[in-house]
Amino acid sequence: MVNITNPLYLLSPDNPVFGCYCFWAGLLVLKMLLMTLLTAARRFSKESFVNPEDLALSKATEVSFQDPDVERVRRAHRNDLENILPYLLIALAYITTGPNVIVARLLFCIVAISRIFHTAIYAFRPVPQPSRAIAFFVPFTITLYMTFCVIVTMAKYV
Repeated sequence: MVNITNPLYLLSPDNPVFGCYCFWAGLLVLKMLLMTLLTAARRFSKESFVNPEDLALSKATEVSFQDPDVERVRRAHRNDLENILPYLLIALAYITTGPNVIVARLLFCIVAISRIFHTAIYAFRPVPQPSRAIAFFVPFTITLYMTFCVIVTMAKYV
């Protein structure tokens, strides 16, 4: 049982929910940082640069905004930014509601694995739908659930 009477406990390494959150949040942040490097690597391999000064790094003579492989990686990265960042914020607030340890840890794990899977099937190996939709909507639904839990729990403070 989580000791919600001590607010410092909720956001301490002694709280297994917070520890689990930190682990999976760290992996998701690392994944997003690696997406930046993947975008750069794809630009270099395809010689598809968007800034004129970057053309000196390759044999390309014109900027390019349309390479489908580069744009696919960029869209996957943008999807991460649009979904993982709000999740990380609300999941942190969710911890302060004193959730069930097993449920919270399971939700953190499912979100992280789904987001990693989403990137794999979006940026690396496109597969037919509904694979990507499932990998998107599972963590999206969990984020909505956590948001609802936070709003309901914290409404008494408004």
